Amino acid sequence: MNPAFQYNQYLLKRQVFALAGKFRVYNPNEQLVLFSEQKMFKLREDIRVYSDESKTQEVLMIKARQIIDFSAAYDVIDSATGQKAGALRRRGLASILRDEWEILDVGDNVIGKLFEDSMGLALVRRFLSGLVPQNYDITLGTNRAADLKQNFNPFAYQLNLDFSMDVNRLLDRRVGIAAGILLAAVEGRQS
Repeated sequence: MNPAFQYNQYLLKRQVFALAGKFRVYNPNEQLVLFSEQKMFKLREDIRVYSDESKTQEVLMIKARQIIDFSAAYDVIDSATGQKAGALRRRGLASILRDEWEILDVGDNVIGKLFEDSMGLALVRRFLSGLVPQNYDITLGTNRAADLKQNFNPFAYQLNLDFSMDVNRLLDRRVGIAAGILLAAVEGRQS
């Protein structure tokens, strides 16, 4: 597996003033370990993640299964092997008030959830976009596996990805990082 997926903590930054979404993922030493740039005007989401900004080594693909779907599922594929690492599926109606996603294993069995921390804060965020930072939890069964917390900054989108509570590494870091990139992409389209 690519060494970019060995860390317990990452910082994801989305470039705010760009026509297409650009995402940079840094390790705890503030070194760039992953880069992604969304393609504009795609009917079906197809996000490619590279080892750096030169985009010479693709390491991950995040591909929507359907063109446009309220409950879209996104496969997370390791580019080196072509093997699916898992998937993320948005819970359509449940996500209107509070973002909720299901985390799926390679056989599409639900193994966990990704959800906004608080219903009340989720509602406030809907009306005061950018002023109340997002905070998401990932759980696998009853165990908390990750915390995805946005830094407060109205001019830049930064999301801390913290997998340190997943001491047994039950959550595939490729799927966890893909979740962060999808959240940043969805938030970027909504704002």
